[in-house]
Amino acid sequence: MRIIRLPLGDYQTNTYILFQAGCKKCLVIDPGYEAEEILRHVNQLSLEVEAILLTHGHFDHVGAVKALSCKTNCLVYMNPEDESMPRMLTAGKLYYTNTYGEGDTLTLADLTFTVLSTPGHTPGSVCLDFGTDLFTGDTLFAGSCGRTDLPCGNGSQMRLSLQRLAAITKDCAIHPGHGSESDLGCERTHNPYLGGTL
Repeated sequence: MRIIRLPLGDYQTNTYILFQAGCKKCLVIDPGYEAEEILRHVNQLSLEVEAILLTHGHFDHVGAVKALSCKTNCLVYMNPEDESMPRMLTAGKLYYTNTYGEGDTLTLADLTFTVLSTPGHTPGSVCLDFGTDLFTGDTLFAGSCGRTDLPCGNGSQMRLSLQRLAAITKDCAIHPGHGSESDLGCERTHNPYLGGTL
């Protein structure tokens, strides 16, 4: 699997383009800003967007969803638990075509992944497990974790979600919603929040 990371917008949200060699389809994770810029990269790679995958529904992760979906006619997957958030955090009604949640395994664009429910930052936060690559949204960052003080955030749930990630025995690359990428082994060793000291 090839991964293109695009830090975009005022909050430098990491948008990811994922594709498999030999497949003309791709996936886009968390298009928060700049639909045209994302589409420019997709077109440069001669790919078509099959689906958008959302780790959660905050405005800086979903802001470009509708525009990108309309231009590509792609599917949009989200955990509907985030519908409970106030509209000031989602910049209006959340747009999605399909839902996913804990334990769902999907194959899209010739890529297979499993959905891990990791509430805390938002009620519907998920991590997306592609085997050797884990997309953690705003649950786990390199050296830190997502905030829980916004409406619908929950510190107790976040602690449980981080414990769940810490218990994953395999080593894999970590692709967070903001900041630099890392790996799970490094985070287990050096990230104080993954050690349960939230």
